[in-house]
Amino acid sequence: MSGGEIGVGVIGLGFMGRTHLESFSRIPACRIAAVVDKNPERLTGESTSGGNLDTGGDFVSEVSEAAMFRSVESMLADCEVDLAVVTTPTPTHVEIATRLVEAGCHVLVEKPVSLDLDAISKLDDAARERGVIAMPAHCMRFWPAWAWIHHRILERSCGDVIRAAFRRTGAVPDWNPDFYQDTSRSGGAIVDLHIHDTDFVLHCFGTPVAVTSVGSRSNVSTTYHYQDGPQVEAVGGWLDAPDASFTMEAEIECERGTISFVLGRDPEVEIRSVNGLITGHPEASEGGSGYDAQARAIIAAISEGGGDPPVSMVDAIRAGRVLEYEIRSVESGGARKPVLI
Repeated sequence: MSGGEIGVGVIGLGFMGRTHLESFSRIPACRIAAVVDKNPERLTGESTSGGNLDTGGDFVSEVSEAAMFRSVESMLADCEVDLAVVTTPTPTHVEIATRLVEAGCHVLVEKPVSLDLDAISKLDDAARERGVIAMPAHCMRFWPAWAWIHHRILERSCGDVIRAAFRRTGAVPDWNPDFYQDTSRSGGAIVDLHIHDTDFVLHCFGTPVAVTSVGSRSNVSTTYHYQDGPQVEAVGGWLDAPDASFTMEAEIECERGTISFVLGRDPEVEIRSVNGLITGHPEASEGGSGYDAQARAIIAAISEGGGDPPVSMVDAIRAGRVLEYEIRSVESGGARKPVLI
């Protein structure tokens, strides 16, 4: 770290790379030390990508002091980076992240870290051996409103959860549709998009005893079965309409009220009591995006000396394993699949 600041390198300047770049550029303890992309137009900001959320930002000011590279190898040879954010296509994540870890860099790796869960485990082992943080970018754990809901679930402020339902849908990503529609590379929406809700379900309720999923890799509806627990469902996927708007919703029915979240509603979080009284909670959505809070969390972990990150590669493996059972259920026509982890 130079002058106490944490030097950040962003690998890949597509939509997610630009999103992370914007988040880390807002943290005073950071400096954007390097950006890496094989496309020279992205390095100048001339080539931009779309996305399902508007995160704002000014590319020129964000990279004003950053060194620009066409490869990770050249960055490591010529630039001091403490934390690297890997936002390249999924099949390249582990190879790039392992190279960075071996060079002594902490890494934040976009989800899904890999379709190969053994590869994630090896990356985790390499990071632990090198004494650096390797963290999956499971941003919904940090989304202010969802973190607020998670806290209410754990503290049982509305009583025990009876039912929970999540929905996340949108058009096929327009920034690289050929990649995303190739399930052998992206895993499909069930892995790339629905993973957010699967991970949040595990975060709130633990590992289910079984899953039942219907649909396809592009659009799935899953029931997570818990022994003596709540009824939990999640629907997610890409819609056929190319201009389909992005939706993100949650409804948590508890003994004394129902907590709901709707992206873009004002306020996004409401609690409806059992007698029908609706109370808005605009404070739940304060604090920026989940990407901002995620960036602050890993920077705090690094500043405090490393150790276990706020989200671990073990969490990524657990979510990936449950998704594997969801895929098996879909492929078997919706059969209930016991989850063995």
